[in-house]
Amino acid sequence: MSQLITDKIKSKALELNFLKVGVAPAQSLEEEGFNLKKWLKNNYQASMYWLEKDIEKRIDPAKVLPSVKSILCVALNYYEDVKHYQNRDYGKISRYAWGKDYHKILENKLRALYEFIKSIAPKVNGKFYVDTGPVMEKIWAVRSGIGWMGKHTNVISRECGSWIFLGEILLDIELVYDKPMHDYCGNCTACIDACPTKAIVQPYVLDSRKCISYLTIEHRGDLPIELKHKFENWVFGCDICQNVCPWNKFQKVTSEESFKPHIENIAPKLIELANLSKEEFNRRFGESPVKRTKHNGLVRNAKTLLEYCKSSI
Repeated sequence: MSQLITDKIKSKALELNFLKVGVAPAQSLEEEGFNLKKWLKNNYQASMYWLEKDIEKRIDPAKVLPSVKSILCVALNYYEDVKHYQNRDYGKISRYAWGKDYHKILENKLRALYEFIKSIAPKVNGKFYVDTGPVMEKIWAVRSGIGWMGKHTNVISRECGSWIFLGEILLDIELVYDKPMHDYCGNCTACIDACPTKAIVQPYVLDSRKCISYLTIEHRGDLPIELKHKFENWVFGCDICQNVCPWNKFQKVTSEESFKPHIENIAPKLIELANLSKEEFNRRFGESPVKRTKHNGLVRNAKTLLEYCKSSI
């Protein structure tokens, strides 16, 4: 019976346009929990203090859903075959933020998938998350066979590289489980070598305090003086470690219309962003992940890059 239900769930997930779907048995993540605590002790989370909350829930999914037996994981491709402008007058926005906010897109798809599961297994209980709950989603993506953890700390799939969003559903029914994905990074250190701020302090370990993505999105206040000249015109997020990853040569263009890029987000002029009003910010980025950095953050990033451009002439 579990095989039949598992097959139906996976078929529905693919019908909902997910690139991959996998299932892992719900277990306490002792080794990963130890590594998380060590990472936090080193203050690699920077100002993302919410990562320190609900540690035990992150380690043990049974503390999120006491009856949990299975973790269903999905991946959604967001890649667009468009290049960033290599021009000092233009800012760069990470690919994942070119279109609409992925949280809403994935949440709607996961809700539809969960409702489908309830229709074929009426007594099931579950919870689903998209980058918001106390769930170590990358770990579960690896355990469910979605992909492996790259040395840049992004999950890499063999089908589409690392250009994927992740989501998961905790379920209190037993399904047929997939095998964890093997690590195919080998001896490659392309992502580590390419990071201009040396934020990947060792394979699979990221120091957020040096990460351009963290600094342009989550960080509040002035940007670190010693790193300002290394931002390479990234005004929101950063794709450098993914751009150089050899596995991303297997990328496929997403068929998800909501992720189609807004042309003004691919190559925004720095001078325009630096003078952006709150009203214009809301109009332009209200449905985009860029809103995460808030108006003040985006303007700060643009002004910082402009100042560096002037000083380097």
